[in-house]
Amino acid sequence: MKKNFLAIIYIIFFSTSANSDIKINPIYEGNIDAKVQLILYESLTCSHCADFHKNIYPDLKKNFIDKGLVKIEFRNFPLDMAALNASKIAHCKNDGKSDILHFMFKNQKKWVKGNTVEEINSHLKKLLDSENYKIDFEKCINNKKIEDHVLDDRIKGVKKFKVNATPTLIINNKKFEKTLNYKNLKKIIEKMI
Repeated sequence: MKKNFLAIIYIIFFSTSANSDIKINPIYEGNIDAKVQLILYESLTCSHCADFHKNIYPDLKKNFIDKGLVKIEFRNFPLDMAALNASKIAHCKNDGKSDILHFMFKNQKKWVKGNTVEEINSHLKKLLDSENYKIDFEKCINNKKIEDHVLDDRIKGVKKFKVNATPTLIINNKKFEKTLNYKNLKKIIEKMI
């Protein structure tokens, strides 16, 4: 199934044309000029990515991001069609804010269920509607400009950083090769600041 998804990604990406001048903003938090720049490649249907948001991100935010020491950018690396659609939803407001992204990870078990992409989409739409996010779900998941942005993130991740799994963390343009936990991350960040 993953091979089919990859084939679909390449077909969609190379068959669409980006003829609009609208730029899709990256989703990030922190000081844009921070000495430590993190890039996190993740898939919204990945349980390990949800674990990052639950178990590592809160301490990272409190101790480094909120203090202006670290910038983190959340990049798209969808592993399936449901994740691709969810990534498009995360970028739909195009404001660079991470609130919808964090909400989807926090509530992943509530919407990543079902036997088809349509079922998963339905669960996600109901969840977002229940929180009054005011998102035109169909318009978002059919937005080709956002889709190009999401797929471009994935393709660039593979080409530039050899990303092949999620989550994958890049620190100052180098792939983080240790076990991704807060203790290991804290040690390396403290050496860099």
